[in-house]
Amino acid sequence: MVIFLYLRCEMRAPQFDEQMRTLLGEAEWQQMQAALDEPPVVSVRVKSRESRVESEEVPWCSHGYYLAERPDFTLDPCFHAGAYYVQEASSMFVEQALKQCGEPKVVLDLCAAPGGKSTLLRSLLPDDALLVCNEPIKARANVLRENIIKWGHEGCFVSCNYPRDFRQLRDMFDVVLVDAPCSGEGMFRKEQAAIDMWSPANVKECAIRQRDIVETVWPALKGGGYLIYSTCTYNTHENEENVRHFCDTLGAELVEIPVAEDWHITGSLLSGFNGPVYRFMPHKTRGEGFFLALMRKRGGEARSSRVQGVQEVQEFKSSRVEIDNTVYAVQAAHTPVVRQLTKVLYPLYMGVALYEKKGKKQIPHHALAMSRLLAKDAYPTVALGLDDALRYLRHEALRIDAPRGYVLVSYNGLPLGFVNNVGNHANNLYPAEWRIRKR
Repeated sequence: MVIFLYLRCEMRAPQFDEQMRTLLGEAEWQQMQAALDEPPVVSVRVKSRESRVESEEVPWCSHGYYLAERPDFTLDPCFHAGAYYVQEASSMFVEQALKQCGEPKVVLDLCAAPGGKSTLLRSLLPDDALLVCNEPIKARANVLRENIIKWGHEGCFVSCNYPRDFRQLRDMFDVVLVDAPCSGEGMFRKEQAAIDMWSPANVKECAIRQRDIVETVWPALKGGGYLIYSTCTYNTHENEENVRHFCDTLGAELVEIPVAEDWHITGSLLSGFNGPVYRFMPHKTRGEGFFLALMRKRGGEARSSRVQGVQEVQEFKSSRVEIDNTVYAVQAAHTPVVRQLTKVLYPLYMGVALYEKKGKKQIPHHALAMSRLLAKDAYPTVALGLDDALRYLRHEALRIDAPRGYVLVSYNGLPLGFVNNVGNHANNLYPAEWRIRKR
């Protein structure tokens, strides 16, 4: 495996090597090269504090853990049940940025697929906050929707829109996260595609696109609100130079994030620019390449209180919304904002999907099984062993000992989804498009 990674790294463009040599100096560049030849780090983030992992913690994330090796996540039913999310450790630093943003009520993750940062935000926000998760590319937006459903929190709205559509939602959001599409240099030891697509021209194109995205969504951020800007790349064009541009042209104010010295986070690499920005370099921090800056929009009152993590589930008062024969329960406090959003955006998901209408039938939605609000006695429940759990996730029929009708199946105490027990077998209601094919 190490040899394979080494051969991959030898395929880097010479211009990239020269870029990093100029930024770091020869001695540190040699250290970084050695790190790029090592296997990528494996890390996960669990849904709740109760789901602790006997492994080393990611120091800047309250729910993050490093794994000694990469297991086969596809064949772990707990993964499909949303017990944890496989997320790159460096990107979990978003938690530290959010802690500086007070107690936001409406938050936007603009470039959210596949959902790692969205599920992280949702775990940290107060229960009465609404998180809008957006992705402009439909196929990726469907993956985002899947991961939001599996995370099981009712305070989300998933949309499939381009940044320009958010201009109409002026002063809507307390916090906007722009994890900008980038040249992907920080993913070189994980993704061959990142190496294949890299070029100096692509770097410049990405930097221009990133500026356009931030400038386009800026009006949707409230005065006094915060914008978290991040990339998974190393060059200064997409990082410090863009941040400096936002400060100069938008009047954004950089906000310092307290960090521990033993996290070994690197600051600015742009000569003459010493603002608080945060770089994760693989030869210094245990993770992949990552850059983050926290900016505040002038105007309005900044909130001084901080996010404290997961709140207790309060009484859920909801309104019903029907879209394309699917009935959703939306938190009553979110309804006015959701109405505004649906006038402008293309919604893929919101609140908790309760059931789908098919003629006179009301078929329970898979999201209801995943929801933390599902009452324990709402449906008969059957616990599955590993083999049957995998059959269920492959969308195969099962035989279970249960009453006729809709039954919830679980694994290790975690809901997996619904079946319709017809007597001699149970029809599988797991979403067919999510089924696993691996044996």
